[in-house]
Amino acid sequence: MPPQRADLTLLDDRALLARHVDGEGDAFGELFRRHRDRLWAVALRTLGDPEDAADALQDAMISAYRAAGSFRGDSAVTTWLHRVVVNACLDRMRRRGSRPTVPLPEVETEYARPTVTDDITNTDLRLALQSALATLPEEQRVALVLVDVEGYSVDETARTLGVAPGTVKSRCARARAKLLPLLRDLREGNPSPSPGNQEDSPRVKVPTRQDRREGGTAG
Repeated sequence: MPPQRADLTLLDDRALLARHVDGEGDAFGELFRRHRDRLWAVALRTLGDPEDAADALQDAMISAYRAAGSFRGDSAVTTWLHRVVVNACLDRMRRRGSRPTVPLPEVETEYARPTVTDDITNTDLRLALQSALATLPEEQRVALVLVDVEGYSVDETARTLGVAPGTVKSRCARARAKLLPLLRDLREGNPSPSPGNQEDSPRVKVPTRQDRREGGTAG
């Protein structure tokens, strides 16, 4: 007898992926349902446009669905899924050959339902963040989105991107140096100082999922 949906919700990610590879029709859907909010948030913050993000996420999930048998198990399933999404976003950016656009906060798509990940209540900050992200080179933008916006650790981000942790730190530091003056000016109403480029530059203070559970912001 095929497993019921209630049974699938009790399985961990690796078991779900294995069930999918073995032909269980609902297993991949349960895996996507479990992680879609964060995958969507990464796609949206990286591309900046809801329609492009939805297309990239769809492309990524089709790719993951078809390539599940090639998952080697040397990383977490969620790390693998995020890598597929990031690669789909980068492919879309390179094909269109342009910077991401700044979406209106009210725009919603099938995936863009209000979630804790996207609950940035200050509209000016959200628009300024997206506009500022659009100025960054794609490698810096992806690293910053994963670490500072989505709250992943440097090591998790390094595994997702397939680079060394030091590379993630360097990309984030350069991105923060460019973004912090703009965001500081918006938050405090002060003139923007000249950016530095130090490895220990503070994180961009954008609320992440963990921050909201704890009632604070990333530091």
